Amino acid sequence: MNYWLIKSEPFKYSWEQFEKDGQTFWDGVRNYAARNNLRAMKKGDLAFWYHSNEGMEIVGIAKVVKEAYQDPTTTEEAWVAVDFKPYKKIKKPVSLATIKADKRLAEMALVRLGRLSVQPVTPGEWDIVMELGGM
Repeated sequence: MNYWLIKSEPFKYSWEQFEKDGQTFWDGVRNYAARNNLRAMKKGDLAFWYHSNEGMEIVGIAKVVKEAYQDPTTTEEAWVAVDFKPYKKIKKPVSLATIKADKRLAEMALVRLGRLSVQPVTPGEWDIVMELGGM
């Protein structure tokens, strides 16, 4: 299993809305690095759900339920979508400030590549964030 972090602006699509919907597809990604990360996702992989712009914190965990397929919002074959279901809500949201303050997470993509909307997370980073989130 691999671990990821996906960013969503809560005013556009929040964790709460995702929980209500029960499933969603991650579309509209137009950055090649983020697209490559979507393509690398496998069914069963887990992803931290990060509220960007507002909140700036990890609030939940999503599970990949369908691997990369043609993004339905475009006819350009370069772009893909991935389906997710809610897996768990983080007990204590983990803020970007908390992540940046933890020296163990200094190399995390969220710290180094802040603008990337779909990022890999190492197993070690995953465990630390889970600990910080009370999980």
